[in-house]
Amino acid sequence: MTTTAPAMEGPSTDAAEASSGVAVLDRAFAILNAYGPTDERLTLTELSRRTGLYKSTVLRLLGALEHGGFIRKLSDGQYAIGHQPLRLATLYQRSFQVGPVVEPILQQLSRDLGETASLYVRQGDKRLVLYRVEPSRSVRVAIRVGEEFAIDKGASGKVLLAFTEASDPRWNEVREQLFAVSYGERDPETVSASVPVFDATGLIAGALTVSGPKGRFGDAATIETALKALLLSAKQATTALGGMAARYDASIARFDRDDATDRAG
Repeated sequence: MTTTAPAMEGPSTDAAEASSGVAVLDRAFAILNAYGPTDERLTLTELSRRTGLYKSTVLRLLGALEHGGFIRKLSDGQYAIGHQPLRLATLYQRSFQVGPVVEPILQQLSRDLGETASLYVRQGDKRLVLYRVEPSRSVRVAIRVGEEFAIDKGASGKVLLAFTEASDPRWNEVREQLFAVSYGERDPETVSASVPVFDATGLIAGALTVSGPKGRFGDAATIETALKALLLSAKQATTALGGMAARYDASIARFDRDDATDRAG
């Protein structure tokens, strides 16, 4: 396989590394960021190619990262992520203070609906999976905690945008109805429904989301059932976080009226 040679640093780069702590950190972060969601291990050559750094520079930084627990050198000479990022990820989750509230709700949603239930938070122009519970079914939407997706695609992205960019008129409908639905925007075979969870200050704490395969989760009746369950769950989570539960009442009542109309018909 032909690979592209790493971009060569200028003569002053190593000098900058020696004199600038920021330059060293930037390069160390570049090495960590070189690992994608499916990369269990990478060679020195591949890390050099992906970062555009000399192998000698990468090797020195790998030694420091290994000493700090951020990188592991494997028996075959390749490099994998160490234990420290997992510890930091756990602290990151705790910093949102929603885990004890949201995790049992996600478990219940996944059991009741038979689909993947997740909580997304906004990170710049990305949406990040902070918590998730998958059903035991063999065909399901599989996502990993810590995965990032574009915020402008998917139901959870619409919800996060609606309640972090309050002046953007594109999200007026989402703000009014307190939910969003996506049919194959990120993955053509996936449908998702999402609602906001609010904290005690009234700000969005995350987007509570259920996702499933289009063939099983895509019809209108199934989505309505999921949305009502999501709204009730988000109301429960918001109450536990000290937020205003009453803001969900109008949206939940809408689904109750629809149910009553269906029964009458």
